[in-house]
Amino acid sequence: MEYTRIDYRKTFDFCQKVFEFYGFSKEEAKDITDILLDADLSGIESHGVQRLIRYYHELTDLAYVDAKARPEIVKETPLSAAIEGHRAMGQLVGKFAMQLAIDKAKKNGVGMVAVRNSNHYGIAGYYAKMAAEEDLCGVSMCNTESIMVPTFGAEGVLGTNPIAFCMPAEPKNFLFDAATTVVPRGKLEVYVKRGNGLPFGWAMDETGKDSDEGDRVLKNIIEKAGGGILPLGGCGELTSGYKGYGFGMIVEIMCGILSQGATSNHIAREPGHVNTSQFFMAFDHGMFGDKKEIEKRLSVFLQEVRDSKKAEGADRIYIHGEKEYEAREKVLSEGIRVNEKTLSEMKMIGEQTGVEFPF
Repeated sequence: MEYTRIDYRKTFDFCQKVFEFYGFSKEEAKDITDILLDADLSGIESHGVQRLIRYYHELTDLAYVDAKARPEIVKETPLSAAIEGHRAMGQLVGKFAMQLAIDKAKKNGVGMVAVRNSNHYGIAGYYAKMAAEEDLCGVSMCNTESIMVPTFGAEGVLGTNPIAFCMPAEPKNFLFDAATTVVPRGKLEVYVKRGNGLPFGWAMDETGKDSDEGDRVLKNIIEKAGGGILPLGGCGELTSGYKGYGFGMIVEIMCGILSQGATSNHIAREPGHVNTSQFFMAFDHGMFGDKKEIEKRLSVFLQEVRDSKKAEGADRIYIHGEKEYEAREKVLSEGIRVNEKTLSEMKMIGEQTGVEFPF
């Protein structure tokens, strides 16, 4: 499939105007777009502008998102809060919730916020980075509609359930952001758009067999027909799939259970109703000692890992977050890399919303 580079600033303006068309204020549309395109800046095609078509459908014919809704605090302590999302745009709920956690951490050392009845919120790492930018440690988790097949199972019961953690360090912050499945759903979508078969070990079909048919797997996920994506580690226990399944369970507990919202197997994907759950935490690592000394110790350790012995043929060991930081510089200078299917979707959205397509 053909790929091309499109200007980041023009893409940002286009997406912002699309979201404004749906009733979001200019500032809200800017925040949504900033989080959406942060994925492209990080080199994560699966969660970036290629997902604009998803939001288009969710805001129109599917009506998953209520553009007029706003998150509401329903229970609060000095250290914690529970938020009712009211089906608001996930990015707006996520930013509100993490900022609340940050404010509590600045005042009391720790802030934890559980969210129910939200929507897809983009990449988990964005929110963890929010805390690190305030010189705090940040954690972000989110469950999704059921898509992960538990070990020894044959149908999706858990979500892709990402975990993100970010901590200040030099020269770049440590940032870990990953699904607890082998790959997220967005990566399957990218492979289907490209017309590529899936690598074996990623997904199961409805019979519980390993499948390389991305369109079939996605269709089964949408129709709840069985099969799905495998947990991190793959099928069975030999390659530690049971561990990935366990990580996914932790996310379910922190998100769906603590918020008293929905676990992945009860997330309804039907018109006018959705109920994704999320969890956010910020904490001040200065509670454990001299803050700058702790950050220095982390920075030294990360450099020791970089400098450790390399495998044959390898010339570098990457620390989590480095590839994303380096991708940002390239995207800002060369543009966002998009495939022809995504470009055609963007053009169609522009025609439907009356927003000029700039490419």
